[in-house]
Parts: sequence; C-alpha cells; structure tokens
Amino acid sequence: MRERAVQRHDRLLALVRQRGSARVTDLADQLGVSPVTVRRDVEALAGKGLLDRVHGAVSWPRERGVRGRAPIGEGRVLGLLAPSATYYFADVIRGAHEAAARAGARLVLRISDYRPEEDPARAEGLLAAGAEGLLVAPGWRGPGDPVEHGGWVAELPVPVVLLERNAPPGGPLAGLDRVCSDHGHGVLLALRHLTEQGHGAPLLVARADSPTALAVREGYAAALRALDVPGPRPVIDSVPAETDPAGFERAVRELHAAVASGEATAALVHNDVDAIQMVQRLAELGVRVPDDLALVAYDDEVAALADTPLTAVAPPKREVGRQAARLLVERLREQGDGGEGADTGAGGVAVGGDSHRAEGGGAVGEPAPRRHLALLPALRVRASCGAGRSDGGAGGSAGGSAAGGGAADGGAGADGA
Repeated sequence: MRERAVQRHDRLLALVRQRGSARVTDLADQLGVSPVTVRRDVEALAGKGLLDRVHGAVSWPRERGVRGRAPIGEGRVLGLLAPSATYYFADVIRGAHEAAARAGARLVLRISDYRPEEDPARAEGLLAAGAEGLLVAPGWRGPGDPVEHGGWVAELPVPVVLLERNAPPGGPLAGLDRVCSDHGHGVLLALRHLTEQGHGAPLLVARADSPTALAVREGYAAALRALDVPGPRPVIDSVPAETDPAGFERAVRELHAAVASGEATAALVHNDVDAIQMVQRLAELGVRVPDDLALVAYDDEVAALADTPLTAVAPPKREVGRQAARLLVERLREQGDGGEGADTGAGGVAVGGDSHRAEGGGAVGEPAPRRHLALLPALRVRASCGAGRSDGGAGGSAGGSAAGGGAADGGAGADGA
C-alpha cells in the first residue's frame, strides 16, 4: 500500500525530533524516498513552523523545546491519536473537541487506521504539531496487541490519557489515566433485558477484531454468571459482510439453525451494522425479528434506522471523549502549577500517586492519583426485542453513568473501538 504524505511527514518529524537535526539526503535514505520528495516535505513542514531549514539540513524548532509546547501566549494544544475518525470514534473525537474548546485548548488529530505498528510515528507527529499532552487510543485489534504494540505509550514525555483502551494489570500502561466505556455492564443490560422478557440464555454473535469486540465477548460470559443463566452454545463468530461474505453467511446460518431448532429465541449481536444485515438475511431464510428471534445490537450507531428498529446497547462515546479531554487539561494544569520538574507523564508514576512531584530536586507534595474512569452504557429499547416502541426513541432506556457523570448520549455507541 502506498504511503500517504501525512504518514511520511510523521516519520520525518519523528526522525528529526530524535536527532535534533538531520541532513536532507540522510532523511531521504531513512525514509526510502527521493531527496526531491524530502525537500518538498521539508518545505511544507517548515511552512507550518514544524521544522527549521539550515543549509541542506533541517532541525527541530528551538522555540518548541523538548516537549513540543506551543509558543507562550497561545492556548494549550492537545493531541488525539485515534484508530478511526468515523463510526465509534467520530463521537469520541467530537466529545474531546468540545471539552478542549471549553477549556480554551486546541485539539490536533492523527488517525492510525488500525495499524498499531504506526502509532508511535503518529504520536511523534502530534508532538511535532505542538501537543503538550496526548489522548491515545492505540489501533489495537487482537488480545496480544497491548503487549506487542503498547510499550511506547509509557515512554511518552508528556501527560497521557488512554481512550477506550484497558491495559494489562501490572504492565507499563496500568498506571496511566484512562477513560473507557464499561462494555461488560452494557452486555449485562442487554442479557438482563432479554431474560426478563422470558427468553432463555441469549446467544452472542460477535466479531473479534477490536478491543470493544473482545470486551463484549468477555462481558458475555461474566453476564451469564451474574444472571445465573446456563451458558448456551459458544459464541458465534461474525465478520464484516463486505470483506468476508462467506464468513458472514456462516454466522447467519449458525444463528438460523439455533433458532430453527428451538435452541435459542434471543441473541445479542455485535455490532449493529452486522445486526441489520443479519436481520435482512434471516428474513430471507424465514426467521422474523422479533416474532421468531428477539434481538439486541451492540452499537447504536444506526440501529434505530433498521426496517424493524433495533434495541441496542449505546456506549457513551461522546462523554468518554469529554471526560478524557477534561482529565488531560487537569493534568497539564497540575504540571504548570508544579513547574517543569512536575512531570505528570507516563514515566513511572504509579496509580494512587505513590511518587512525589519534585521541583529543583525537592519534594513539594504528591500528585493527584491516577484515574481509571468507567462510564456506563445505556440500553435503548426499540422494536426488535418485542418490548419497545418502533419510533427508535431513547425513551425506553436503561443504564446510566459512573466515575465522572458520564451520561450516555443518544446515538452513542459503536464497534471498531
């Protein structure tokens, strides 16, 4: 796949930031492009004030200092690294932007397209753009990605807040601030609603290609235990219909067989795009929703727009962005109050504030404890479970918020996180 200019710019900035200065010819060799391309990139970046040009070489702008601070007198700059600017993260980004604007800060965005190996370069690009602190949602997909592609986050030289990402206990990221949706609670809301309607253990049809998908799967087993409901057959693996039609059809057929045999009368489907397509395909096979199958989607991006509006779990995405940005601004203010020695970045600060802030080598007190905020999803009850209104409204919702007042927005929720 051909590298885009913004990706090359991020790599170029990362190289110069690490070295302090570099010759254009050396950069061309490192980046694997022609000197002409590098000169054109350098001109563009220098025009934005991100690099200084000196006689065939480039250097890191002196006025930005080692941490990429914006010039004195300007508002703070917050960086946001997200795997996508659409679907799930569109609302997260909106919420962060709103909170940053209210605080008089500017938000700068980089997108990784779910390529976690490129996240460090994206973060370097944000620092180069003047970001004083970062909101980071790494482009992780599989369960091993936090270990394989997460260590760099703990080494960032600025305050960091993780977005919609949990960290392995005891790992280098466990002591970072983070703000997440409690997907386990969202799954519990869905399964409780279905069982209260008289259904036996609902099936789970889910992807396994994002942290949200993995959290939904983990929450499913925990919810069955909490409700004291015997587990049905294993999770039905789903995949996007547009990228793997055969795999998607297998999932539909497996769900159809469970309904036709009487094994299941209810299901939770992650996400609601998949759920809408499954409802349409099931109808072609003779299974009607909600008459033959009560269905809840996990997402609520487009669930209300289905022919039969889908009951859906709605994670509070926009509030996640708001709370994370507010927390990052608070950390930056703490850092400013404590002076340059009060580094509230990732470097070894433990949960609970076990380290002392030092200025000029002296202890001046303890920093505020790190926070792990879990915001609760809501359940939007509509027609697909046989117990809701068909107008797709949010009136029949259950759930709420925790840790910072994260009320669930209407229209929130997603997969792809």
